[in-house]
Amino acid sequence: MEMNPTALLLDLTARAQIVSDPDVLRDLLSAGHRAWCEGVADVQTGVDRETSSLSDAELAERCTAAGEPWEEGMTRGEAISALAFVTWDAAPAAMAYTELAERAAGFGVCLLGEEVL
Repeated sequence: MEMNPTALLLDLTARAQIVSDPDVLRDLLSAGHRAWCEGVADVQTGVDRETSSLSDAELAERCTAAGEPWEEGMTRGEAISALAFVTWDAAPAAMAYTELAERAAGFGVCLLGEEVL
């Protein structure tokens, strides 16, 4: 049974709280990253759909209300993407992923190889 990104991220984060093995944490973090990407894509799709009928002024108001004002020079698509990201970033699933990444980092685990750092 496949979980939605939110349920999966909450589950992975809960599992990470009782794990200290770096290899297991790396696996959890990797799975969490994939779920985070899927979740943000889902939110992007939803925001695209919800804002498609809004005028630019209405979209600008919605962006400002979400704390992500439509800045001068941004395209409509960039404003919608910024709105989607700020929406996702405030979601419990995104917060759970941050907690998962912090737990993994506490044991020296990240998704970047040392050669990149």
